[in-house]
Amino acid sequence: MVIRLFIASSSCSVAIKKRQQDIVQFLEANKIEFEEVDITMSEDQRHWMYKHIPQDKQPAQGNPLPPQIFSDDQYCGDYDSFFEAKESNTVFTFLGMKPNLASKESEP
Repeated sequence: MVIRLFIASSSCSVAIKKRQQDIVQFLEANKIEFEEVDITMSEDQRHWMYKHIPQDKQPAQGNPLPPQIFSDDQYCGDYDSFFEAKESNTVFTFLGMKPNLASKESEP
C-alpha cells in the first residue's frame, strides 16, 4: 500500500502550502511512507487526481485543490478530512492503515 499525497509545489496560496506541509510533517513524524505527486509538474497526474476524486467530494465550482490524499488508487480525502481524522486520532483508519502499536521490544 502506498500513500500518495497530491501537492502543488508552485502554488501561490500560503494556505495550500501550509496544509501540504502539515500533512507531510505528520506523515514523516509518524514514519508513514508516502509518495508526493506534484500536479504542477505533470498534467497527466493532475487529470488522474481530478478523475479519481468521487463526485460527492468534488467542489461545487472548479477543480479540487491540493492537498489530496490517496491510499494506492483509493481516495482518502482532502486536508479538511485529514484534519478531522487527526483531531479524532483516526488518521491511520483514514489512510486505510492499521494503527501503529507499541513495539513489543519495549515490553519488559
